[in-house]
Amino acid sequence: MNIVVCVKQVPDTTEIKIDPVKNTLIRTGVPSIMNPFDKNALEQALRLKEKTGGTVTAISMGPDQAKAVLREALAMGADNAYLVTDRAFGGSDTYATSYILSEVIKKIGPFDVVLGGIQAIDGDTGQTASSIAEHLGLNRVSYVLDMDVEDDKAIIKRKTEEGVVVIEAKLPVLATSLKESNKPRYRTIKGVMDALKAEIPEIHFADLPAIDETKIGLKGSPTRVKATFTPKRSASGEVMEAINPQETAKALVFKLAEAKLV
Repeated sequence: MNIVVCVKQVPDTTEIKIDPVKNTLIRTGVPSIMNPFDKNALEQALRLKEKTGGTVTAISMGPDQAKAVLREALAMGADNAYLVTDRAFGGSDTYATSYILSEVIKKIGPFDVVLGGIQAIDGDTGQTASSIAEHLGLNRVSYVLDMDVEDDKAIIKRKTEEGVVVIEAKLPVLATSLKESNKPRYRTIKGVMDALKAEIPEIHFADLPAIDETKIGLKGSPTRVKATFTPKRSASGEVMEAINPQETAKALVFKLAEAKLV
């Protein structure tokens, strides 16, 4: 069983502040962490490995500093880690990023399962993993709570609006994990020490001879971020005086219906 986990280094959103004048993120001094949802995916990969055997390989695309999250993945129990980095990849949106990662996954393959978080906390698009599945022609399952592998199929518990459904998907499969799917394990002291000494290979543009140059970087990205801003805060609202629960509820429903909100 060969499992690939896509992890991303993101700014710790609990430490981010907004510039009140420019309405932009203040990134200076903000620590970077492994995307929390990707950590749940990594934990799922490690549990699958413990049940079925095999290897877990973590990959991340970014600058040299992204090796920190790959070392964290190794410390948690991943067997291998690769950093995907090159100036040619700079400016890639989710489509271009997913294309690059799909080419990397093909290069380091073969694989049976590809895992990732449901979304990244910095962009919140939830598009990259799904696009990887499209590029690779894989079965894809999102909102995964748990999964097992039997022979050539994955048995997956998936969260829906109505509850939980259990589905089967033929391998190879790509799945995206939710935060409530598990509790990621702590790194061991030995794991941390070994990870610090580990060499993390880099994969560059030149290492992917089959890649289409028109689909990467800024030029290969069909979307652009024109601006980021925080919504203007408004204090508008109406305070309703509570007479009794029944009358107050009736008045609230009337107000909502009048505003065509229900």
